[in-house]
Amino acid sequence: METLAVTWTDEAGLGRLQESRLAAALRAAERSPFYAKRGVPADRTELAAYPLTTKQDLREAYPFGLLAVDRAELATYHESSGSSGVPTSSYYTAGDWQDLIERYARKHVGIRADDMFLVRTPYALMITGHLAHAAARSRGATVVPADNRSLAMPYAKVVRVLHDLDVTLTWSLATDTLLWAAAARLAGREPGRDFPALRALFVGGDPLGPAKKKRIAEIWKAPVVEEYGATETGSLAGECPHGRLHLWADRALFEVHDPVTGRTSATGRGQLVVTPFYREAMPLLRYNLEDSVEVSFPDCPCGWALPVVRVLGRSAWTVQTGAADLTQADVEELVFGLPAEYGVMFWRARFEESRLRVQIEVTEDHRDAAARELRAAVEYAHGIGAVIEPLPPAALVPERLLTAEPDVVKPRGLFHAGEDWDKALEYY
Repeated sequence: METLAVTWTDEAGLGRLQESRLAAALRAAERSPFYAKRGVPADRTELAAYPLTTKQDLREAYPFGLLAVDRAELATYHESSGSSGVPTSSYYTAGDWQDLIERYARKHVGIRADDMFLVRTPYALMITGHLAHAAARSRGATVVPADNRSLAMPYAKVVRVLHDLDVTLTWSLATDTLLWAAAARLAGREPGRDFPALRALFVGGDPLGPAKKKRIAEIWKAPVVEEYGATETGSLAGECPHGRLHLWADRALFEVHDPVTGRTSATGRGQLVVTPFYREAMPLLRYNLEDSVEVSFPDCPCGWALPVVRVLGRSAWTVQTGAADLTQADVEELVFGLPAEYGVMFWRARFEESRLRVQIEVTEDHRDAAARELRAAVEYAHGIGAVIEPLPPAALVPERLLTAEPDVVKPRGLFHAGEDWDKALEYY
């Protein structure tokens, strides 16, 4: 287990630690063209009234408008996975990376030198794959760079590698572990039986409620360890031994922003705002991640004395139902609240006028019960009508997606007679 060195014992002690570390973050921001132009607050009191830094600010500052060091000092450059079409840049120095690695490795299932660690998140321009890779190597583990959204690593190959290499740890989207399970079964292997080396699944990047987390752990017979972060910030929260997701408030200042009133608070439900303490290349002041969260500060047996966060999903994905907001996490919790024997793993939903339409993959013998129970759960939990459409397995996730192994070729110019030379310049 990775040891979290705690030098505070309560919320007041954490606040004093934050005060001491915030001063350096504010000084670093003075070197950023973006913040130098806007003006930098002198202390925490002034910071509380400072304008939020938005994703639009980052887009308009593309590519180096927030750079606070000479380019020669940079170690890596990244862009987020946002869908707006306009990139948001992030960059880190070697010193920044020391902090990134330490935060990611704060896991109650520690990364060991004898681990075979499969990294199944994108490498590309996002930080997620590189971060897990670097953290694993810093602990001496062997990394299997499986990537994601890559034709070179389809689901069938992931299953083969998990099995044949005796993978012990994985890092992926939570939903990806369900796709592996379906692919494994199509290959004649049972997730909870035929992968005995697997000792934990590290997941992040999509909402993970208690019901979904429990279902994944039951399927794989391995603990599921949650992580929360962003390309712009690195790891922001990790799971303690008691299953709570704690914000790393010793490494960043967190606020909860109400987009309706404009007010912020230390706890409650709203959008997460972060001011990292250790950023040389790209300081951020009150950066609004636009993620819907719920933050509290309960006593936790782990003794970390850090706030607890529940990640509800992107604010842009929240649906206004009239009575209340409906998040992806809300719906997903009800879907995975169905009995495990129904075998429901894949779903999708759409709010239409005054009701929610939900499609789920479910076997024929449980179809009626699943539709009836999920409809009642939606109506009871959220006070809206629901239309549940039970679909046969493979209706939402086709088997070809889970079994295909596409031919990944290099560019080729010379062909034999009769060969398909229309592929001469294709590389996929």
